[in-house]
Amino acid sequence: MPLDRAGRGFDTSAQPTRAIVLHPDTRARQTRRLPEHGLAEAVALAAALPGLDVLWAEVVRLPRVHPGLLFGSGKLEELKARIKADAVELVLVDGPVSPVQQRNLEKELGVKLLDRTSLILEIFADRARTREGVLQVELAALSYQRSRLVRAWTHLERQRGGFGFVGGPGETQIEADRRAIDDQVVRLKRRLERVVRTRELQRAARAKVPFPIVALVGYTNAGKSTLFNRITGAEVLAKDMLFATLDPTMRGVTLPGESGAPGRKIILSDTVGFISGLPTQLVAAFRATLEEVLSADLICHVRDISHPETAEQAADVAEILTSLGVTAATPQIEVWNKLDLMDPAGREALQAQAAQRPEVMPVSALTGEGIAPLLARIAGLLDEERREEVLDLPFAEGRKHAWLHGQGIVLAEETGEQGWRVTVRWTERQAQRFRSI
Repeated sequence: MPLDRAGRGFDTSAQPTRAIVLHPDTRARQTRRLPEHGLAEAVALAAALPGLDVLWAEVVRLPRVHPGLLFGSGKLEELKARIKADAVELVLVDGPVSPVQQRNLEKELGVKLLDRTSLILEIFADRARTREGVLQVELAALSYQRSRLVRAWTHLERQRGGFGFVGGPGETQIEADRRAIDDQVVRLKRRLERVVRTRELQRAARAKVPFPIVALVGYTNAGKSTLFNRITGAEVLAKDMLFATLDPTMRGVTLPGESGAPGRKIILSDTVGFISGLPTQLVAAFRATLEEVLSADLICHVRDISHPETAEQAADVAEILTSLGVTAATPQIEVWNKLDLMDPAGREALQAQAAQRPEVMPVSALTGEGIAPLLARIAGLLDEERREEVLDLPFAEGRKHAWLHGQGIVLAEETGEQGWRVTVRWTERQAQRFRSI
């Protein structure tokens, strides 16, 4: 249910809410995107939330941002007339809107307003299915709501003078709301910690079984779930829709071996899609889920190569992966998906580019084209050269000792007076991870 600035919901389930989408294009807003493509993505976001009927959308050119109302007076009058004529009930602004701007715009336009962060939070709330996903979305929404309290109660002005050491009723209401939210956040974090501990136990159990983890990451709607279904034979929801997948899914897959024989088994992980301007509250709340990417032995970055801004989307994904702590130690494959949407000339050009870059695999998850070479490439990268090494670990290095056993790479072990002498067989990447613990 969409939220207004004070966190109160309004119903969109009975009949479609008549909405419009505005994409502010300001000179001060640094972005690698064209505003028209940004508007198209915002409309797709709106379409991903059930119960909205987008009547029209437009790019609003802003020479400067007006602190109180975002838009200038002339544009506001134009919007008011169109909103009234079309009986618009909801305005979606594809960008950040401050609490005071939101309050003033709702008053001027006479309709409710959501900014980009609010809309993404609503979509995540609608899509979350697992207990962990629901808790993460609730936590993100509360964190966002708390940040909006500063100006939400300015209608309760201070009733007395002084130096402000004793707040008036407005400040009291803000503090009461903030305390209520903080209490709820604490409760949610405790519940989420229990779920996260369960996930960590599951991850530790998987680590004891020597199956490498391959994580599919990428921009939302790049085709990760379609590729996941193609490889695993699963039936994960795969739609031409932003954030069709929210909760992570894992399946075991047997890679092809030599001469058609079955090869090694891996665990394939489908993750939530990334997006530009992903709310910081969501990144923080979903960190436990996204840590599956950190533990991966191989990352497949799935790109919608047919999208006009595929390079910009790839840059956004790279930034989020870096913020999560993914380093060059984890090998990556770029999967150029949706070849089926390319014209013959474009396909030929892409194939020529991919031939010069061994880390790139062009595929069509929909038709199955390129899947066999992709699986062979995954198998080749995971079948790294392994070497034996003897390690002397003092008893104080219990964490490293447990990690070695969790990886299933210990060949022999002796216990001495000062610690353990462990013989391992590992890859260079595992050696690097060991040294970073």
